[in-house]
Formats: sequence, C-alpha cells, structure tokens
Amino acid sequence: MKEQSTRFGTQVISETIAKLDLSSRPFKYETEWAPGTVHTADAVILATGASAKRLGLEGEEKYWQNGVSACAVCDGAVPIYRNKPLVVIGGGDSAAEEATFLTKYGSHVTVLVRKEQLRASSIMSKRLLEHPKVTVLFNHEGVEIKGDDKGLMSQMVIKNNKTGEQKTIDANGLFYAIGHDPATSLVKGQMDTDDQGYVKTVPGTSLTSVEGVFAAGDVQDKRYRQAITSAGSGCMAALDAEKFLADNEVEDREGTNPEGIKQPNQATAQI
Repeated sequence: MKEQSTRFGTQVISETIAKLDLSSRPFKYETEWAPGTVHTADAVILATGASAKRLGLEGEEKYWQNGVSACAVCDGAVPIYRNKPLVVIGGGDSAAEEATFLTKYGSHVTVLVRKEQLRASSIMSKRLLEHPKVTVLFNHEGVEIKGDDKGLMSQMVIKNNKTGEQKTIDANGLFYAIGHDPATSLVKGQMDTDDQGYVKTVPGTSLTSVEGVFAAGDVQDKRYRQAITSAGSGCMAALDAEKFLADNEVEDREGTNPEGIKQPNQATAQI
C-alpha cells in the first residue's frame, strides 16, 4: 500500500506528531524531531487508532502475544489456544462476546469479573452464564501470569478480592476485554468526542466537527475495531478529503518537510 501511494506522488514522512493546531486553515503541526518547526496541511485525516487497556499484571509483558492478548477475534484461532483452558478479564458486553467466541477454540473459558455482577446486557449475560464451557468468577482479579519452558503462558494466579485468597489455575491464554483508549490527545478540546474520547463523525462519513478534518479507523470506531473496517473507513476519509479539497479549490502547496530534518526510526502518529 505504501509503494502504491508513493507511486502516485504521496510524500511519506515517518515522524511522531507532537502538536496539532486545528483552530484555522491551513492546519499547523509540529513533529517531535523538530519542535518549533511548523508544517501546514489543508486537510487532515486522523488515523491514530486506539490502544487496548491492560492491567500490567506480573508476567504480562513477558507473555504478550505468547498467551496474552487483547483481541479474541484477532488471535483466538491461533494454534496455541486450541483445546486449551483460556481466561477473559472483563464484565461488559465485550467480555461476554469474546468469552463466548473463544469457546469455539478453547477447551474451557474462565471469566474474571472484579465486581459482584456483570455489566453486560441481560441477553449477553444469560448467554455467558448458561454456556457449558464457561465459568464466571465474580469478585476475582488476575495477579500473575506464568509460563512454560517454551516461553508460552501456561498458568495464571488469580485472587478473590473479597477474601484475599489466591490460587493458581491452568491457562494457556489471557484475553483482556476491559476497553480501549482512543489516541486523541492531539485533538483534545479541539473537536467533538464522545464520553469515552472517541472522535465523533457524521454517520456514514468520516467528517468530524472541524471542517477539513476527517477521522478513520479505531480513533472513531469503538464497535468493530478490525483491520478491514479500518481500511474501509480510511478509504472513505481519503475520498472525503479529496472532495473537500476539490470543493474548496485548494492549490497544491510545497512539501512541508524542510530539507535537513532527520527522520527518526520510530512509530508514527498517522495524521
């Protein structure tokens, strides 16, 4: 995709955006590598995504993607989880959906809910509680993730937060289902977001509350969060931005990456 873009004249700059000013057009932004140097853009597409919330349990980082995940739909069918005992942490609809989904692959699914009841809808709760391959443990939290000599998760220490009692259970997979944090710090206070921080868009479009700014992917999608849906919304944003520029008869501007700026090899905030 990158090669196709550059072939049609797209300039790709791998930099982390430090500041973004949407108060007037052309919009202004600065990079971390060259603070104080202002670049401009006639239209902006926000595609900064969202990060799954984690708990920072002991062993979490060590076994991340080797038994620990935040997306059952993405990773649930991976061979290391098949016919194995799995754990889901969370008490909402997402947790119920992911746990039910994982029963297709795992031998059994244990759901850890830190409170005394589920937050999921009555239908999802009933489906979860009545599933023969699911055990829901209320007032329970994760403590530690343990692994085997192959570097894969094999056990988990859990705790009853009412009694303080701890026990170790067999678990070859842990899936977090406790929500996501949209990466909207750059636009905080500059455009409309919902109560969870996701960018609001006009239904069926990528248009935001700021004219000339468009949003695509997980930064505005808290429901689907899949690569294919993000790609589709990215296409929508590109088409909306193209139409906006054409309608406003914006002339092409010179490249905004001044000669001599070193491009660091690091993750890029996509804008």
